[in-house]
Amino acid sequence: MCKTPLHGFLAALPKAEHHIHLEGSLEPELLFELAIKNNITLPISTDSAFASIESLRERYQNFRSLDDFLGYYYIGMSILINESDFEALAYAYFTKAASQNVRHAEVFFDPQAHITRGIELSTIVESFRRAQIRAEAEFDMTTQLIMCLLRHLPLSGAMETFTQAKDAGYFENGTLTAIGMDSSEVPFPPPMWKDLYDVARELGIRGTIHAGEEGPPIYVTQALDVLGVQRIDHGIRALTEGDDTLVRRLASSKTLLTMCPLSNVKLNCIASVESFPLRRLIDAGVRFSINSDDPAYFGGYILENYCALQGTFHLGIREWEMVSKGIIMGSWCTEERKGQLLLEIEDVVNEWAKVVEEQ
Repeated sequence: MCKTPLHGFLAALPKAEHHIHLEGSLEPELLFELAIKNNITLPISTDSAFASIESLRERYQNFRSLDDFLGYYYIGMSILINESDFEALAYAYFTKAASQNVRHAEVFFDPQAHITRGIELSTIVESFRRAQIRAEAEFDMTTQLIMCLLRHLPLSGAMETFTQAKDAGYFENGTLTAIGMDSSEVPFPPPMWKDLYDVARELGIRGTIHAGEEGPPIYVTQALDVLGVQRIDHGIRALTEGDDTLVRRLASSKTLLTMCPLSNVKLNCIASVESFPLRRLIDAGVRFSINSDDPAYFGGYILENYCALQGTFHLGIREWEMVSKGIIMGSWCTEERKGQLLLEIEDVVNEWAKVVEEQ
């Protein structure tokens, strides 16, 4: 956690999160608890990391790549079996997020990874919805669900899962806000999923996709041009390797990049937080948000990501105001909710600006 004079300000600052995988918030403690409850044997015989909570958490400190991480990610989610498991997972994240003053959260989940294990889509979605209702009542937090499809699986499976969700009315009634696509980025370029995104767009369903994390900047361009997405998840290589034309395009279109600093370091996308392109994002006027991605695996929820950036780049209160308001404006909540959150930000900024002036 940062030790700068603005730590209290960062903690108090109202936040919105746009890039959090619910399955990626499965802490080792809950993983072991549910494995015991559901009589699931973890692969201790082939991987000593599963010998204890402590050894597993230590292993999470040393991922070599995205695929190395995903191996543990999919083992972890295998312990999610019944409705109470999914609800417990989501509610644990909402509780943690609320403690760090997340006021609005747009969360990912991976239905295919569960459906292929024989779990019904309705079990997953409706369990998460119950956790959302609890979070809204107890924490005054608004939340939205984004259904991510897995790009390492065939298009036919993605289409089938999407159709199930559509036919169940989950998009029409607002239970699901958008579709996304995650898992291994290379070698699965965005054009492979054109048919899926074409159907979603024709139905008025929003789209986002993981692009430019391990894949090249051209994946970001393809996602915009071929898939017509409204948002890019990660996109860091567009800033660290892309040309000025792409950066200017992102800025002028106000396309939100959902950035994940600690995740990028953990997965060796960048060498350190110092390599995160924060100043280029701000100077170029690119709209972006700061997120935790898979916090149980990467050692930091949203506040830890804010603190890591502050400890490196030393932004001022007014700079954080600009960043925070951009995050809210890039959200998919209602205009009324955006207005409420913008006022909350202004109140905290004004309060802390007076504190700093008096020091």
